[in-house]
Amino acid sequence: MPRKLPQRDPEAAYRRKAAAARRFPAGSRCACGETRPEAFIPNSNRVICAACDRFARGKTTFDNHHPAGEANSPITIPAPVNDHRASLSPAQYDWPKATLENPTGSPLLARAGCIRGFVDTNGYLVEKLLLPHAEFCELMEEFLTEKYGPEWSRGMKLEKFKPKC
Repeated sequence: MPRKLPQRDPEAAYRRKAAAARRFPAGSRCACGETRPEAFIPNSNRVICAACDRFARGKTTFDNHHPAGEANSPITIPAPVNDHRASLSPAQYDWPKATLENPTGSPLLARAGCIRGFVDTNGYLVEKLLLPHAEFCELMEEFLTEKYGPEWSRGMKLEKFKPKC
């Protein structure tokens, strides 16, 4: 798992997470396997995540996420609704309130929001996009080594990717 950045206010983050968890019984899970309480639809007659709820209603399962915070930039990126609700938005809740809300339209706070948004989004992409590929490569290495031996790549076009030590 990637190393998380330290939270600015860990107590507030814990309170938010605990409040979301209290809305649903311990161990709650959507039919799709989603377990993050922040992704569940509150006040529903069953445990269902936002993605499954939207899919069932024929709606998009993506949200437009404002990485820099809506008050700081109109730029949005598509994000899976469950990740938007359970990862990306909660990361912004940990920002200084003035940066997230930027009530005066400060150009300095807007830039701070851009920086914080880039850091949060980059961390999300590393976790969701890159690390699964690294884990896949490691599992394939283990499988190929077990099946063909430690020199399984010798004589293949993959040889050019070998480390030059």
